[in-house]
Amino acid sequence: MRVLLVGGGGREHALALGLAGDPAVEVLVAAPGNPGIAAVAEVRAVEPTDPASVAALAVEVGADLVVIGPEAPLVAGVADAVRAKGIAVFGPSAQAARLEGSKAFAKDVMTAAGVPTARAYTCEDAESVRRALAEFGAPHVVKNDGLAAGKGVVVTDDPAVAEAHAAECGRVVIEEYLAGPEVSLFVVTDGEAALPLLPAQDFKRAGDGDTGPNTGGMGAYAPLPWAPPGLVDEVMRDVVHPTLAEMRRRGTPFSGLLYVGLAITAAGPRVIEFNARFGDPETQVVLALLDTPLAGLLHAAATGTLAAHPPLRWRDGSAVTVVVAAEGYPAAPRTGDVITGAEQPGVIHAGTRRDGDGTLRSAGGRVLCATATGPDLAAARQAAYDLVAGIGLAGSQHRTDIAAAAADGRISLPA
Repeated sequence: MRVLLVGGGGREHALALGLAGDPAVEVLVAAPGNPGIAAVAEVRAVEPTDPASVAALAVEVGADLVVIGPEAPLVAGVADAVRAKGIAVFGPSAQAARLEGSKAFAKDVMTAAGVPTARAYTCEDAESVRRALAEFGAPHVVKNDGLAAGKGVVVTDDPAVAEAHAAECGRVVIEEYLAGPEVSLFVVTDGEAALPLLPAQDFKRAGDGDTGPNTGGMGAYAPLPWAPPGLVDEVMRDVVHPTLAEMRRRGTPFSGLLYVGLAITAAGPRVIEFNARFGDPETQVVLALLDTPLAGLLHAAATGTLAAHPPLRWRDGSAVTVVVAAEGYPAAPRTGDVITGAEQPGVIHAGTRRDGDGTLRSAGGRVLCATATGPDLAAARQAAYDLVAGIGLAGSQHRTDIAAAAADGRISLPA
């Protein structure tokens, strides 16, 4: 199988490692890739949000499967352009990717499908924003309606901060706050059949103890020892299959990766958001535990044959990833600093570049992900932080509490 992977971040490096490890993959091309991906794939230049350019590259390399990593190319219609060339694509159409591209659209789908989620209002002016904030009360949850690279959500007790974020975004979804631990569930689907992956938990806030601004994610772990029994079955029954059915009813079936972001509330699981692709950094830990060949799984989803795919196999133990971010992230990350220690097995590249002389430098806010497995969460966590200790990046920052509460048994479910 010849595979083209679109993207160049940490999620794509994790996907590249999984794809390269599938014996069915003879050729792996990544575009635009990054220095980590270059170690396992041929890297080609492309503008990932340009549908025609990606489709032309897919034809040029003779791809049997195109895997689209980031959300922006999906919303831009890259999957549609590649499918028009007769090539199998793992990733939804532009119309189906609106589940991530528009929070208001996702809420409309959830309402129509009877999916349990927070009450919400879509607001486009200051007065409607104030009314919604007053009705729901604090904590205030304000979401940019469009794509915002994982940083479009503000959760605050200060209505002035909430109003300012709404004004900056223009069109927002304001919803009631959902109290309870959060879960990320990835579901591989061909639009009809659906296979859930292991639930994971990520850490959006920049600082220890969930303090500081929202980020694209500072770490993750899987599986979840505290998750209630039957959680995945319940989410598949009450969320995933009704959503897929509603998308089919609308004539825009969703195939690819449906990311379900959940809060486990006192009333049960409630959907916080949908994404239309693998989440970052949860992908790093989930794929580290997946024993089933990745390319075959994604190809089955891309070709409508997922119902015939064998049950997924998982490795024993746990996985933890810790993000090493640049100084100033997320507001104003500094780039161009020399990186050392990135050659350690388990270090996944996100925002890196290589000079002509081979020097590795930072090129983004989230620079590296230290990912490790172990027989349990405590062991995996120790191994991940050992990797972090071996990384050199001036001014870098990372959270020191990734998976700590779960490893210590300190996560409780609302009564």
